[in-house]
Amino acid sequence: MKSDLFASENLAQAAAAPGMTLQNAKSVKYTVNGEMLARQGSMVAFRGNLQFERKGQGIGGMLKRAVTGEGLALMSVRGQGEAWFAHQAGQCFIIDFEPGDSLTVNGRNVLCFDPTLSYEIKMVKGAGMTGGGLFNSLFTGTGKLAVVCDGHPIIIPVTAQNPVYVDTDAVVGWSAHLETGLHRSQSVGSMIRGGSGEAVQLMLRGEGFVIVRPSEATETAAAH
Repeated sequence: MKSDLFASENLAQAAAAPGMTLQNAKSVKYTVNGEMLARQGSMVAFRGNLQFERKGQGIGGMLKRAVTGEGLALMSVRGQGEAWFAHQAGQCFIIDFEPGDSLTVNGRNVLCFDPTLSYEIKMVKGAGMTGGGLFNSLFTGTGKLAVVCDGHPIIIPVTAQNPVYVDTDAVVGWSAHLETGLHRSQSVGSMIRGGSGEAVQLMLRGEGFVIVRPSEATETAAAH
């Protein structure tokens, strides 16, 4: 049987070493030798002797997820084998954490990660329930984290002199040490209609960067 479908770049290759690699731009392959963690429902295929189990975050973590919808439901994958992960055909990127690195990531953008990384749901300082109750995921430690983004991400440098304001539905993540807060502005829609509605952006100040996706969250995407 012949087809471009069977091109070498589409074929799953034998694992060279444990851990995660990009299978292609929209999926991650993880060679498991022990344990790893992934978002629930993101596994699209596996082979070998692997067990999948829901991983609880504790009462506080689950409460925050129920209130905001932005928490992260995890599963642990244990055993020896290979698994492939993807989410809604989003673009996948692997971030390699070195000692001292930390990154705040929106839960909806987390795909899978090494068990050597520490993960904690934290409320974004300065962004209370009036801003949607922003609860994001703080990652620290050493290891790899795979994130998924709807479209090609935009990386914007943040400096003390030039804070950056981002749509709360479009932000993917940012340097964990940045100062955060809420910024209110007149929405374009309300100005057209002559109303007094306000749009709310997340303000980031300090030295670092913010990752933004080129689309706002949809209700369907945010619910997963």
